[in-house]
Amino acid sequence: MKKIILSLSCFLLFTSGLISQNDPYYKNYDWDEKPNYIIPASNDGPMLAIDHKVVTEFMFTDEGGFVEYYLEHEVLVLNSDDKIEEYNKIYLPYSSSTEILVNKARVITKSGKIIEVDPSKIFEATDEETGSQYQYFALEGIEKGSIIDRMYVYKRYPKYNGNRFLIQDTYDKIKASFELFAPENLEFAFKSYNGLQEVVLDTLTEKKSHWTIKANDIKGLEEEEVAAYWANAKSVVYKLDKNLSSSKSDISSYSDVVKNIYNLYYKAPEKKTIKKLDKFIKSAIGTETSPEEQLRKLDDYIKSNVYLANGTDDKFKNLDEILSTKVANNTGLLKLYNAILNALNINYEMILTSNRQNLKFDKEFEAYNFLDEFLLYYPDFETYVSPTDFDTRYAFPSAYYTDNYGLFIKEVSVGDFKSGIGKIKYIKSPAAEKSLDNMLISVSFDDNDITKTKVTFEDALSGYYAMYFQPYVHLMDDEAKDNLINNFAERISENIEITDKQLINDKPELFGIKPIKIVVDFESNAFVEKAGDKYLFKIGELIGSQQEMYQEKERVLPVENEFNRGYERTLTVTLPEGYSVANLEDIKISNSYVEGEGEPIFTFESDYQLDGNVLTITADEFYKKTIVPADAYEGYRTVINSAADFNKITLVFQPK
Repeated sequence: MKKIILSLSCFLLFTSGLISQNDPYYKNYDWDEKPNYIIPASNDGPMLAIDHKVVTEFMFTDEGGFVEYYLEHEVLVLNSDDKIEEYNKIYLPYSSSTEILVNKARVITKSGKIIEVDPSKIFEATDEETGSQYQYFALEGIEKGSIIDRMYVYKRYPKYNGNRFLIQDTYDKIKASFELFAPENLEFAFKSYNGLQEVVLDTLTEKKSHWTIKANDIKGLEEEEVAAYWANAKSVVYKLDKNLSSSKSDISSYSDVVKNIYNLYYKAPEKKTIKKLDKFIKSAIGTETSPEEQLRKLDDYIKSNVYLANGTDDKFKNLDEILSTKVANNTGLLKLYNAILNALNINYEMILTSNRQNLKFDKEFEAYNFLDEFLLYYPDFETYVSPTDFDTRYAFPSAYYTDNYGLFIKEVSVGDFKSGIGKIKYIKSPAAEKSLDNMLISVSFDDNDITKTKVTFEDALSGYYAMYFQPYVHLMDDEAKDNLINNFAERISENIEITDKQLINDKPELFGIKPIKIVVDFESNAFVEKAGDKYLFKIGELIGSQQEMYQEKERVLPVENEFNRGYERTLTVTLPEGYSVANLEDIKISNSYVEGEGEPIFTFESDYQLDGNVLTITADEFYKKTIVPADAYEGYRTVINSAADFNKITLVFQPK
């Protein structure tokens, strides 16, 4: 998909002939032969960057081509065994469109000795699984406090329609800089994120355009729980915007993307393919007439019967071949979905978006690096599908692509003329009520030994909680199914004796319609202890161990969950004859976080009812928003920890 998009505007660069340039920047750049790097006294982290320099340069070649030279030079101080082991061997990947022009490194010991890597000891290798090529070499003489000085230069197919440079990392940087050079007739646009200063145009450079960012004392971004780490790092996105030697502007706009995507995916199948397509559709949906059920069956059938290939061979994206072999790559798979949806006359839109864990889609700045992932949207049902993610199913797309903006592309008709139009819109995440973990737990006690409990445990899972196994359980043998059930039961305690177990609604076609249920009957002596004439019943442990969150420092990053979700728990306890509960009020826990004046977005509520000797406890927990600012963290943490507090509840049975 990236190659398709990147190829759209190549021709725009050459409309007015070549612009003369000097030699590329990297040819006149090198490290100091006698370095004098100063390590600050405050150097107490596992790693520190004294300097991190990136220079990317776009140039016309004498042969009439257009290339990019990418230089990276980093000077690191290693202060931990882990970092020494990590940098003991250096790997530099490359591809068929990349040429490594410079690759060198040296170690500078604490005593000042310089150990440079011998070029003859830089080796080539290929990853057997992925086919990726790389150069690698080992560094010698590294000790704590050593400096790693490393520099490399790529000559590559130019990434000019949208690329991002991360200037912040997990470690501190004393200095960091980004520079971009281009011919005078090419104008680039930039946008900085997460507090990074804006790019500056250097007006003193001759015969080239030159933009820079120079930053000092960049603190490492600490990892925090429930956060989109890389999406929140200081970074800059750049793109080619104009060719001043022609009338063309907005070179990296989305209008060309929409046109190209429409021409590729909305094209009607050839006549010879239509019969195969009809046969495939009949196998997928049978006689189903409900459009939404057709969509549900279609998604499951494709992901259960088509093999997703990594290759780029034309046969993997040829619809006729795919229908015969049931093997497709991402492009071919999208063609298959589109052809079927058009044949069924189902209203849909294609979406290009990003993974919000790594990069938030910017609705204001059009750059192709935001167009990394595909979704399909069905506006009649307000549902989404991840067509190329086989771990997902209808209405539950890859969760990190939701709660994000995206470029929606749909077909429009004016008379007999059809075309695609694009619009940036928000991708909603499925509601919390769609992804539930619903426990029904029934407890009684042995008449002759109260410390022995008899428990019926039912866990009903829907939405994202069911998606990763409900569509596949039918493929498991009996032993694997037993292990699945046992794993659920042992989340409560390993000290249980299972007397009966079953799976309910384990057919793949029931995903999204009925929750899959794991039902287990077991006995245990793990939950009740005798204390004099009283008994201590650890009822909270029946919901299994719960996440507990701590925060010693002030929260920096926004809270960001994968998906909205809910937990509903009902525990029905038949009290032992002759005993009452001394501390019923301990069951009551109520915590929530309200955003503004609306309804609570995070809640935990536990309560009870006592009817004779039957105690019914409910403990419900909901998270109705995936992303909230850092100042909401305490509210989120309080709700999360409420479940952990419930898990610690012990009821005291006392004689009446």
